[in-house]
This record gives sequence, structure tokens and C-alpha cells, in this order.
Amino acid sequence: MAHNHAHNHQKIGNLSVHPLALGGNVFGWTADETESFAVLDAYAAAGGNFIDTADAYSAWVPGNSGGESETVIGKWFASRGNRADIVLATKVGAGYPDRRGLSSTAIKTGVEDSLRRLGTDYIDLYYTHYDDLSVPVEEFLSTLDALVKEGKVREIAASNITPERLAEALEFSDAEGLAKYAAIQPHYNLVSRETYEGELAAVAARHGLAAVPYYALASGFLTGKYRPGTTVDSPRAEGAGKYLSSERGPRVLAALDEVAAAHGAEVATVALAWLAAQPTVASPLASARTVEQLPALLAVADLKLAEAELARLTEASA
Repeated sequence: MAHNHAHNHQKIGNLSVHPLALGGNVFGWTADETESFAVLDAYAAAGGNFIDTADAYSAWVPGNSGGESETVIGKWFASRGNRADIVLATKVGAGYPDRRGLSSTAIKTGVEDSLRRLGTDYIDLYYTHYDDLSVPVEEFLSTLDALVKEGKVREIAASNITPERLAEALEFSDAEGLAKYAAIQPHYNLVSRETYEGELAAVAARHGLAAVPYYALASGFLTGKYRPGTTVDSPRAEGAGKYLSSERGPRVLAALDEVAAAHGAEVATVALAWLAAQPTVASPLASARTVEQLPALLAVADLKLAEAELARLTEASA
């Protein structure tokens, strides 16, 4: 029996999730089906139950049209027979050129397409991927509420959204007794704190939302494998490189190295543990292209940093 870290599962609405959300953006992109299955199997074997994808993954790859990641995950569910063990998150609104946005039609079509690719009749956590200011909150919330009532969606959430629109949506749900966002997926990590900290986090806290930060490892920079003078062969190396040229990047790495050494932990694990300790954060989101990358991510479930260590990292990243 795999050791299941149920004791430190996190709550998102009525869902109970592992402290590490596994990102599905690489499935059908840098990880083919065999590699993806291996990562998914290893994550589940370690007690992981929280898998995140989107209908748009990975439309940016030449030859892809979106839906590739959901298709891989759907095949994995079918071959493993484990759909009920997994808290599955996917997203709507950034899918296809003809179906972007949050109109009632876009959401209704999007959810049916996602369900078909995933080979399931329900989605545990359904995110509006990007806000769509052309649609009033009452329109998309009424549509999402209907999906919840039909049992096609268990909880709803928002990814990229302003504090103003988030507050408006939450207040409308409260006033009308409609399904209410239970989570937010913001861009948030040790070297990118400004998008989430402040007003957005305050709205989330006020309404009891759980945060599931994406780019939790800053495109790999917070794994510590990108150092001054090193070259790394990765599709994301360029994104990570920009953090080295700032003053903050090297300062954060130095603090991470120090804390990691004290715990005999990987730098990535410490970076995730700092995020996990922040107010409102339930499970940081990270993706693994190979099974070898997983242990450092999963270790966040068991690493508790001391107050002084958290303060040291917070200060270094200021």
C-alpha cells in the first residue's frame, strides 16, 4: 500500500487534495504518452491525487490543436480504472480560436469536449482559464452553476482574473445563491510575488478561496539548475534565464541553497514549501516531464520550514 499523506491533504471547497498539484501541460507536448503515463503512475503511487490540465494544452505546439493533454489523461484513466481516485482539474475559455472566452455557448461546448476527451462524466474542479470582460459575471456564473447542478462539475475556480472581477463574481454568487469560485490559480512563486500578493490574495482570503499557484517553480528557475554561467537544455531555459539577470534571482537562490542544505532537501522542494506556507495556498502546481523529476516535487508534502527560514526566503525575494 502506497503511503498516502492523507493527514496533510488540503481542502478546496468539498474536495480533498494532495499538497502537490501535478501539472498536465507537458502531457502530449514534451512528454509523449508513454512518458506521461509513467509520470502519472509514479505520482499516484506516491499518494498524489490532484491533476491539473486545460482544454488548451498544448495548442501552442505546431501540429497540435489543443486537447492533447486531456486526451492523454483520459487514456490513462481508461487503462488504470482509477478515475474516482483522482481530483481532476481542467479549464475552459482559452481553447480554440472559434471558442475562446466565457460565453454560455463557449462554456457548454467546452465542457462537453473536455468530458469526451477525458473519458469521464464529471470534472472535479473547473476553472475559467482567463477572464472574459465581454461577458457579465452573471452569464458565466449561471452557466457554471447549471453544470454543477447537472453533476458535470463539482467545484468551480478562476485562473487569470483581476481582484475587481473576482470580488464581483464572488459577491454575485453569494447574492444569488449560485455556485461560487472555491479556488484561484494565480501566477505566484518566490521570484514573482506581485501578481498575487496584495489585493488578489486579500479577496481570496476574505472569501475562503484556496490558491493553487502556477509557475510555482518559475519555469524551472527555482529548481536551482539554472546558475550563472550554466547552460541547460530545456524548452524553458530562456524563461528561467531572465531571473538570473535580476538582482533578486541570485539572492533567492542563495537563500534556497542555505535552507535546502539545512534540511538535506532539494532546492525545488524548499521553493514549493515556501509557497505552501503562504496564506491561502493549498497546493502549489508543478509539472514533471520525467519520473526522475517527481520526488523533489512530492517531497513538499513532508517538508515544514521553520518561521525563521520562511522569513529568510521572504526577505531574499522582496
